[in-house]
Amino acid sequence: QDLSLPNGTPVDTSSPASSSSLLNRLQLDDDLDVETRDLFVTVDDPKKHVCTMETYITYRVTTKTTRAEFDLPEYSVRRRYQDFDWLRNKLEESQPTHLIPPLPEKFVVKGVVDRFSEEFVETRRKALDKFLKRITDHPVLSFNEHFNVFLTAKDLNAYKKQGMALLSKMWEYVKYVTGGYKLRSRPLEFAAIGDYLDTFSLKLGTIDRIAQRIIKEQLEYLVELREYGPVYSTWGGLEVELSEPLEGVSACIGNCCTALEELSEDMTEDFLPVLREYILYAESMKNVLKKRDQVQAEYEAKLEAVALKREDRPKVPTDVEKCQDRVECFNADLKADMERWQNNKRQDFRQLLMGMADKNIQYYEKCLTAWESIIPLLQDKPETK
Repeated sequence: QDLSLPNGTPVDTSSPASSSSLLNRLQLDDDLDVETRDLFVTVDDPKKHVCTMETYITYRVTTKTTRAEFDLPEYSVRRRYQDFDWLRNKLEESQPTHLIPPLPEKFVVKGVVDRFSEEFVETRRKALDKFLKRITDHPVLSFNEHFNVFLTAKDLNAYKKQGMALLSKMWEYVKYVTGGYKLRSRPLEFAAIGDYLDTFSLKLGTIDRIAQRIIKEQLEYLVELREYGPVYSTWGGLEVELSEPLEGVSACIGNCCTALEELSEDMTEDFLPVLREYILYAESMKNVLKKRDQVQAEYEAKLEAVALKREDRPKVPTDVEKCQDRVECFNADLKADMERWQNNKRQDFRQLLMGMADKNIQYYEKCLTAWESIIPLLQDKPETK
């Protein structure tokens, strides 16, 4: 049985913030390279499936492309969360030198009880849509064969049953070889990246915790406001001469409640998910750094093994040269992905903070308008004799 959710209508997810005048200025930056793109992917139309053994959500993944490696110009398939997880694992196996975008956390986010609620499903849909768009925009990941399968195959089960990729086995071997070897030191540029990621994660984690406390306090304040407003209305029913201004105050507080509720929803649905995505992004980058360290450790171990052999060798063994090539490949890919990540981060946080500023301005403007509306009710009233 398929149950369509009310929020199945496609929603623009190019920006986590509002579409107000402040953010409209930023849209031109996002559209500059649209004409050069040859692959477009969107995630929409979430549906709830109720089966005998389980209940789950699937999402429609629509692909439009002019690339030669695709047999058709357009595809439409349905995928559930575990399919996206399979794709990410395959990308990590087959592209170990690249930064793989993070998926939204599998478990229900704090404060959300029902993982089938419209709010949770829509938040996840946006995150999954962004996940695929990150891959689509990547010059290497977007050409990965597993990504092609994910976008085009009607049934992924046959592909999921395939064994672990050869590259994955190779990296398990590298871990085994370097398990007892301690890396001398990271190159300075990669050590700086590691320090930056540690600090970045710490700062974002602090902002996330404070933002959650602010939202909690806003919701508690909202409960008080909802009890506060009706008191003035009840009071106005007891005193006829004051009924009009008291009813005005009650309505004003009601308008402020609505504005605060919208602000809290925006922070929960737009602000927090971006913070958490980048916290996960930083962890993904740290994992790539660790893989780079393992390859460097393997290379250093092989060099030491060669140096310990007394016989003269006219040249470095082939396996050492291959290992050196892997280190250089890792370094080049990691630096390129780090630069791309920094560019995306600047753009995303610019939009995020502009959106937050815009939403706060709107909130205070609505409250100001509400309170100003009752001033005429309190002025130029004849005194009671």
